[in-house]
Amino acid sequence: MPQSLANLYIHLIFSTKERVPCLSASVRPDLHAYMATVLANLHSPAVLINSVADHVHLLFNMGRTVTLAQVVEDVKKSSSKWIKTQNAALAGFAWQAGYGAFSVSESNVPKVANYIRNQEEHHRVKTFQEEYREFLARHKMPFDERYVWD
Repeated sequence: MPQSLANLYIHLIFSTKERVPCLSASVRPDLHAYMATVLANLHSPAVLINSVADHVHLLFNMGRTVTLAQVVEDVKKSSSKWIKTQNAALAGFAWQAGYGAFSVSESNVPKVANYIRNQEEHHRVKTFQEEYREFLARHKMPFDERYVWD
């Protein structure tokens, strides 16, 4: 019987709604673990997940039986519900409607993982918006500034 094989690494980035800096350092490790569980349930194991106060980066190996849209929807919906249970101040929490997803070659996985691991350091000198624009430019993804941010 023929075998269907896939090895697709995805670097997924999305922010909190309106980039509100509400992801406290105390909630982030559990958020990352929760998101990793959601990904595992989708047969899309996490390589690394990290975040700062206003956005998250996920590097994962996408399962061959799911779509990117399904992964994004499940991760965002599930984690949003989970975050709302962590603190009364987060009861109105929401992720932005959009996202950025970038393919990563096997040979670049360590480099991307290292970049994600060092988010705190990157954002001492660069805003999320600056970082995101750079990703879009590097991957030659056209975008309309009016519709990127929510």
